[in-house]
Amino acid sequence: MEIPKELYYTQDHEWGSVEDGMMRVGITDYAQHELGDIVFVEFPEVGTVIAKGDPIGTVESVKAVSEVYAPVDGEIVEINEALADTPELVNQDCYGSAWMVVLKISDPSQVDTLMDAQAYRAYVEAEAK
Repeated sequence: MEIPKELYYTQDHEWGSVEDGMMRVGITDYAQHELGDIVFVEFPEVGTVIAKGDPIGTVESVKAVSEVYAPVDGEIVEINEALADTPELVNQDCYGSAWMVVLKISDPSQVDTLMDAQAYRAYVEAEAK
């Protein structure tokens, strides 16, 4: 299971990378593996303002439909249009080309509430038992 050190993580298995007040968000390797083959993704419009923990999209696999949640408060400033045509990218490159949305962070202090790679690994290992 891949868990890049430079990212932040949620208990709902989203990852976030922070740069210049923005957070790029996707689902983790663990999440895409648990879901199985991704067949459809859906996100709200650019400009949507969301709160931490609110759904920012839906990922549908052959097994289940799952919500993707906002790791922080913010405004959606970009969505990954490529996933509409090739949702399987989530299975192939969840930390790269399969990012889902970019949020303009409203409250930068919320980033500090997210898990680092070490904490996320421990969380996933405990959850898997």
